[in-house]
Order: sequence, then C-alpha cells, then structure tokens
Amino acid sequence: MTSKLELFPPLTSKDVLDCQFSSWYPKFSRVSIKSTVIKPLPDNFLDYLQSDGVFAPKGSDDRSHSSEQGDDSEDEPLETSSPFAFPDLDEKIRGVILDYGSVFPKLNWSAPKDAQWMLSTTEFMRCTSPAEVYLAFKASDFIQHDLVASSAFEGVKDIDVEAIKIPLELVLRKWYSFDRSREFRCFVRDGVLIAACQRDMVFYDFLATPTTRSLISGTIQTFWKEQVQKQWERTNYVFDILLTRNLEKAHIVDFNPFAPKTDSLLFTYEELSALFIASGEPGFSAELRIIDTPSHPYANLNAPQNRHNMVPLDALALSSGRDASDYATAFADAIQRANAEL
Repeated sequence: MTSKLELFPPLTSKDVLDCQFSSWYPKFSRVSIKSTVIKPLPDNFLDYLQSDGVFAPKGSDDRSHSSEQGDDSEDEPLETSSPFAFPDLDEKIRGVILDYGSVFPKLNWSAPKDAQWMLSTTEFMRCTSPAEVYLAFKASDFIQHDLVASSAFEGVKDIDVEAIKIPLELVLRKWYSFDRSREFRCFVRDGVLIAACQRDMVFYDFLATPTTRSLISGTIQTFWKEQVQKQWERTNYVFDILLTRNLEKAHIVDFNPFAPKTDSLLFTYEELSALFIASGEPGFSAELRIIDTPSHPYANLNAPQNRHNMVPLDALALSSGRDASDYATAFADAIQRANAEL
C-alpha cells in the first residue's frame, strides 16, 4: 500500500444515498433499533420546515384534543394560528407513538439533536406527540443538511447537485433510555475497519480498564465482520453502534459517508489516513480510542453536547430561576403567545 494517498476517498452520490435511513434500515433492521419510515410526506412539509418562526402545525398538539373535548378552557392550542396542517401525517405519527410509547425523530440523514431545549421532557430527544416531533425539526439547525441538496451532497462530483431532488422522509425510532458510554463510531476505508472511538465526549472510568477495552475492540471487530461487512456494498463509510449492557453485542444506530462532514471525533482524518496505510502491514487491528482520563483534552464533563447552538437568547432568558419542568411550561406558553400574534 502506497504511503501517499488522498485524505478522503472519492465521494459518490451512491455513497450519500446509501446512508439515507430508508436505504440501509431494511438490510439491518434485525440488528438495529425498531423504527418506522413515513413517506411520502405532504407536498408542503418542506415549506413548513423552511418557514420562519418556531410553531407547530394546526391540530398536531395533543393538548388541544383533550381541551376540545372538555369544558371551556382559557388555554389556546399551541398551534392555533399556524398556516400549516398535516392531519393525515399527525395520525400516522400518533399511531407509531402508540405502538412505541415515545419516539426519537430524524429525517433522511439527520436528527434534530440540537433541539432538545424545545421538548417538554428532560429525557434526550423523547417525543410523545406530533407537535413535539415537528417542533424539534423547526428548532434544529442540524436538519438543514437534509433540506438542501447542495448540503446533503457536498463534495459529490458525479451528479449535478443543483438538479437533484430527494424526497424528504420522516423516521420515527423507538425511544428508550440508554447509557451513552456504550455508543461508538467506527471507520471503514477501502473495505478495512481501521478505527473506532466513543461518541460521547465524556470520561467514563470503566472504559479505561484494559479488560473492557479489549472486550469492546473484539465485539466491534466481530460485529463488523458478521453483520456489516457482508451486507454493506460500499467500501468507504462510517457507522455508529450501540453496545449492549454486557458489551458483547451491538445494534446499528446509523451510517455516514467517509467524508469531511462526518465528525471524526477522537481522531483527525490525518490520523485515520495513517491508520489506513498501516492496515496493510501484518498483524494490524483497528485502533480503539476512548477518553481515558478526566483531563483528556476532549473530555467535557459539564457542558451538554451541541451547547453552542442549543438555546437562543430569548429561551435562555426564560430559563432564569426555573427548573426543567417550569422552563418547558414557560417556553411553551411563550410560543403560544407568539403564535397568537401571527
């Protein structure tokens, strides 16, 4: 293997399209989190996502249904003045929530992980109504990646990005609480698993023991060989997994292109390139990196993930002196007042 190579392999439209949730999930549903894909979406759903303001479509707030059935109430529904309504989609979302209990939403590629502040629960990205699903998307910067082809296909040379149009899809994944210390990102180049690292940038002391690290490395290598390598047609990709509690099995969380827009976390892409070169040597095994000390430069014990774009200034003002429950109520009331003024 030559010592000189490009930092990134050529990125094709197929690389990107294969990482759409609906493209890979049917192949890996047996070893992934239970999920439902809803498509096609209403024609004006994109218009809603790109419209100004943060508001829920009319009829999507379940609180309004209970108030309509009871006595006169002074409370107005969250989405009273919304110019958008998706009754059929609302019912599909409610059906999935009824089946799953609660859901974690995403679009074709991206999840609104930066919009946790918008939800009424402190449990990460747990949605229990259509309104919460919609509001998470409306409040997110991350999902903008999926709304514009030039972002979704950034770096792709084999298609006319301006001419391509990919229909949006709504993904509802069954929500459940899990330990984020068991999330790992794995890097594959030219069909070789070259590296893996933890996704949550926090020090977990149990991960630092040699026995645990050896177990995790073995589990990742075995899972990749038995479950991923045989079914994934691309040779360059990044995949995320969630290990089981005993660290002996795994579930697939997502796939991403091996490209600059995919966060390399505890590695630099220069380091990944060097590992790929080294993979041609006898006895090579994928490198596992963790945050092995509280003083690790990437360790961030106190600040939440995506803190730089989680909360706008007006939301911060509302939070002053309130606990999480009071803040959620105050923020919902503020949105209600804002919608009434539309």
